Amino acid sequence: MTTFDDREHAFEAKYAHDEEMQFKAQARCNKLLGLWAAGLMGKTGADAEAYALEVIKSDFEEAGFEDVLRKVSGDLQGRASADEVREKRAALLPDAKAQVLSDNG
Repeated sequence: MTTFDDREHAFEAKYAHDEEMQFKAQARCNKLLGLWAAGLMGKTGADAEAYALEVIKSDFEEAGFEDVLRKVSGDLQGRASADEVREKRAALLPDAKAQVLSDNG
C-alpha cells in the first residue's frame, strides 16, 4: 500500500468518525430538547424520557431540524414559540456535543 492510499484511508476513517459524532450530537441535542419540552408540559420521569425518545425519532422524517421543530412546537401548544424552541436547541447543542465527546473519551 502506498503512502497516498494510507492517507486516503485515514481521511475516510476520520470523515466517517466525524459524521458519526455529528449524528450522535444531534440525537443528544434532540433528547435534551425533548426533556426541556417535556418539563414545560409537566411530564417527569419515564413520561419525560418517552417524550424525549419521540423527539429523537421525529428527526428521521426529513433532513434538517424542521421536523423536530414542528413536533416540539406543536406539542407545546403555545407554551413556547417556534423561535424559543430554535433558541433553546441552539443553546443545548454545545452541551450535547460535550456530552458525546465525554462519552467517547
